[in-house]
Amino acid sequence: METAPRSELREVQDERLQKTVQNAYENVEFYREVFDEHGLTPDDIESVEDLSKLPFTTKEDFRDHYPTGMFAREMDDVVRIHASSGTTGKPKIVGYTQDDLDVWSKAVARCLVASGLGPDDVVQNAYGYGLFTGGLGLHQGIEELGATVIPIGGGNTQRQVEMLADLGSDAISCTPSYALYLAEVADDMGYDIKDLPLRVVIFGAEPCTEPMREEIEERLGVKGIDIYGLSEIVGPGVSIECEEQNGLHIWEDYFYPEVVDPNTGDPVEEGEEGELVLTTLAKDALPVLRYRTGDLTTLNYDTCECGRTCVRMDNITGRADDLIIVRGVNFYPSEVESVVLEFDEIAPHYRIDIRREDNLDKLEITVELAEDFDGSRSDLTSRIQKRLSNVLSFTPDKLDLVEYGNIARTEVGKVQRVYDHRGQ
Repeated sequence: METAPRSELREVQDERLQKTVQNAYENVEFYREVFDEHGLTPDDIESVEDLSKLPFTTKEDFRDHYPTGMFAREMDDVVRIHASSGTTGKPKIVGYTQDDLDVWSKAVARCLVASGLGPDDVVQNAYGYGLFTGGLGLHQGIEELGATVIPIGGGNTQRQVEMLADLGSDAISCTPSYALYLAEVADDMGYDIKDLPLRVVIFGAEPCTEPMREEIEERLGVKGIDIYGLSEIVGPGVSIECEEQNGLHIWEDYFYPEVVDPNTGDPVEEGEEGELVLTTLAKDALPVLRYRTGDLTTLNYDTCECGRTCVRMDNITGRADDLIIVRGVNFYPSEVESVVLEFDEIAPHYRIDIRREDNLDKLEITVELAEDFDGSRSDLTSRIQKRLSNVLSFTPDKLDLVEYGNIARTEVGKVQRVYDHRGQ
């Protein structure tokens, strides 16, 4: 399928879309109501050309049907649950049947091959394992390929370096910022990381500019490959750069892409930047139709020099919303706000500062004490940190409690909550 003529690919897409639409209509109340509201039946969606008849699916739809209202299968058939951050502090719950996991594994295995890896390689997986899709998603794809996986997870950087050296890892999967931090730690430990067998870094979960990629390749002596995915669709493995590094191939027999104007929702011309919209074509437990990802990109349908005919998306240039990404974790300012509003001891004012130190993102949150606060600061700090950790699925690097009135107010225009210092 990676090199199939586009006419053959279209036949596969249309056939799978019809099954996906039928599954969504029959088994997901949300989609059945959407179809009925627009006077549509599954028979009206005969091909991907008909998708424009349907409205978009949004993050808010996942929020409104939390936790499993978007599922097309009962829990008896769901073999795994993952989760992604939501806009109200609630995560977006995603489920997989065994067939879904098999499709996901194959998609990630394709990604690995496209990046230049094969069954004889050793891949060190430094993405976090747990509810987020990165760790287990890459893990199962590595095993599907038949390569050797080192499930080291995130952090413990000195151990990461030792494993790279002692086990001769051919590749590592991690965030781009972590790849640079890894090089610094290796230098401090007396290793010349360029002398190690490591030849590929598969990075994702954070935006990566071309200058950062060049820095990764220069510092580590590797080829840096960008991978893309999101939990609502499947997780990592929706697309990846091949060794040509000229756009990320979307596996179109599994995921159908559109690009629309983020303001109007109208399709844009080929090659024009817009918001990426994805439809799953091979998901049982969680079929998703026309999902607005919030990611801005372009699509290129020309055959790649590698021979693959699957469309290529450009590296994500920005977001159509206010999503914040810190160390590969996605969250919204409203999630911090939801925590602030839970505590009577805290005034409804806060700010978020994001900095980059030693090539790693640092998140600092400042909140105001209520005007009449007279309790224990340490106890309150501990409780807020715990709640933030639960909501954001990671612990902020710093939490400051300041006296009432210390956070600047805005009398005209929108209040600024987020201060991103990473580009300064």
